Amino acid sequence: MSKEAADQFDQLGALYEDMATWPFRKYIETPSVFAALGPLDGVDVLEYGCGSGYYSRLLKRAGARKVVGYDLAEGMLDYARRCAQRDGLDISFRSTLDETTNGNFDLVLAVYVLPYATTLAELDQMAAEMMSSLQPGGRLVALPIHARYAPAPTYYEGCGFTLTPDAEANPWQEGGRLRLDLRYRQYEASVHAWYWSQQAIEAALLRAGAEDIKWSNPQLMTGHDLGEVPPALQAYVDEPHAAIIECRKR
Repeated sequence: MSKEAADQFDQLGALYEDMATWPFRKYIETPSVFAALGPLDGVDVLEYGCGSGYYSRLLKRAGARKVVGYDLAEGMLDYARRCAQRDGLDISFRSTLDETTNGNFDLVLAVYVLPYATTLAELDQMAAEMMSSLQPGGRLVALPIHARYAPAPTYYEGCGFTLTPDAEANPWQEGGRLRLDLRYRQYEASVHAWYWSQQAIEAALLRAGAEDIKWSNPQLMTGHDLGEVPPALQAYVDEPHAAIIECRKR
């Protein structure tokens, strides 16, 4: 990720923390991510692009032995450290990856990080950093923008955000820039992301040493009567803006 792409998050710690409680994340995204992660007892995890540290804290509470949160946005890291300290959780947050992180993790989690690669070279760099952090056989779980997200800017409005491609006539343009407008409760902010196709992401991961790549859609938490599901959540399940990737390091 370029420094420019990272800097847009420096002052958004409180917003990203609040987003964890938004219905589409609480009832769809977060449980889907943990279903993909599987049991975490005794597992060493790197959260690549940890932001406010929300997932890092959940990982630690779920039994992970060691959790390291990595992010380039220093403002986010400061916020994440304060939250972990407040909750009494032993989590390390850092802005660099080096020999101490290389090959030392059983699992890497990267939620909404791949969309902030602004070029194919940055996409390759992200994939390489994620995979190099894993032990052989270690697993990566990542959430990129869905290859066929709903291109109508207002489609996700009921979930608290809109997603607008710069090139509205070609919403799935390789490397095309998108504007993500977050508007929910008292919050309002905008950031930019970049669209990468399934083929481009898989190629980057394969070059970085991945195998057994599989894709799935986030699902609504079980136990809900679909007749009682708010329309915005059902619309999200029908056409999610993110996909879930799982793969292993060769």
